[in-house]
Amino acid sequence: MKIIVVGCGRMGSGLARTLDRANHEVTVIDLHESAFEALGSSFRGLTVKGVGFDRNTLTKAGIDRSDGLAACTSSDDTNAVTARIAHEVFRVPTVIARLYDPAKAEVYRRLGIQTIGSISWAVGRALDMLSYSKLDVIETLGSNGGVELLHVVVRPLLVGHKIKDLSVLGEIQVVALERRGQTMVPMENTVIEEGDQLYVAAHIVSIGQLQEMLGVERVK
Repeated sequence: MKIIVVGCGRMGSGLARTLDRANHEVTVIDLHESAFEALGSSFRGLTVKGVGFDRNTLTKAGIDRSDGLAACTSSDDTNAVTARIAHEVFRVPTVIARLYDPAKAEVYRRLGIQTIGSISWAVGRALDMLSYSKLDVIETLGSNGGVELLHVVVRPLLVGHKIKDLSVLGEIQVVALERRGQTMVPMENTVIEEGDQLYVAAHIVSIGQLQEMLGVERVK
């Protein structure tokens, strides 16, 4: 995957290095040339000096062929504007923004832009958002983003299984099932059918486990 990281501070550089080690094609944008030193000598990606929300800078970074963008500067306003341009103008498939203000985060989630918060878990969460296929985050719940509500289109391998097969007590729970235009709260013995769509609540630390259960592969 080709990913653009805007902002090369503690979070941005950490995310860029992690994506690079996972063999993604990474381009980092920052206004200050010296910031790129945080990437280290082993970083194999590209760097572009410039303002993250400048369209010429984004074009130079290859946004027209990017699979994802993460806006990770220290400014909520910069991250929000950058994310909106990537999402609405360049139609980047996956866009995330680091936002400190919870009120702003809620607004942008409603616009289809996923948000991340505290740096203690942001790098790992951003990596998940950018790298997981078929796990569509509908809502992040809780002040610390500890639980996510995910929309999942049923894959063939799940057909015939029961809802309880996708449940892990205290960690993963199917909360709704959409079938032929009707949405219901499924019973644990409800059998999954072709064409079903699931809404799953999962603790952030259990996303990887859910991925395995759903047979969703990490995009390389």
